[in-house]
Amino acid sequence: MARYSGAGAVTGMTGPHVRRHGSQMAAPWCAPTSMTLSRSPTTHRARDGALSTAPSTVRRVDALFEPAVGEWKRNSPRLATVRRILILLFAGLFVVVGVTLALLLPRGAAWTGIVVAALALAGAIWGWLWADRNQRSWGYAENADDLLVTSGVMFKRLVAIPYGRMQFVDVEAGPLARAYGIATVTLHTASSETAADIPGLPAEQATALRNRLTELGEAHGAGV
Repeated sequence: MARYSGAGAVTGMTGPHVRRHGSQMAAPWCAPTSMTLSRSPTTHRARDGALSTAPSTVRRVDALFEPAVGEWKRNSPRLATVRRILILLFAGLFVVVGVTLALLLPRGAAWTGIVVAALALAGAIWGWLWADRNQRSWGYAENADDLLVTSGVMFKRLVAIPYGRMQFVDVEAGPLARAYGIATVTLHTASSETAADIPGLPAEQATALRNRLTELGEAHGAGV
């Protein structure tokens, strides 16, 4: 909120004690006044507080998804490459279907194929950008008693899996993932809510993580 400060105007006065300055009437005993706009300290504090609170709140929330000790161990950037290839394959298939429909359907219905092809291209562009951001969002950290797994870009997720709750560790890789030398490590527990996947790990890193989790599970009395 702003307030105005300055002398009030003098109106409705006539006679010899009033002189004219241009088109304005002013009394001789009144000095020329000016209007200034000022902000109260409260306004500054309120606005500065509102601007500084939002980033600090985001940082406090993001701190919830940080490991207590150390840093996140990340997966391989080749995961984004594999996903982009799969996205382009599916998008290309739908583009072919859309173009075929546009050519075979009557002129009045050809727009259906054009829409299908346009949506496929838009989905390919979105998937290309999503693959890189999603790959960089994955991470895991090994604590003394549990394994932390984080993922998500807009909607972040953090899962803490106690070593003693793990039942078995699964490693899998499809044909394209094997061609790029990456695999997915899946941790299974008694509850599906605490199970977690770590995709895109290099083969050597996936094997080492599986063996280490197996040893930790046995040390903590798990049934791995």
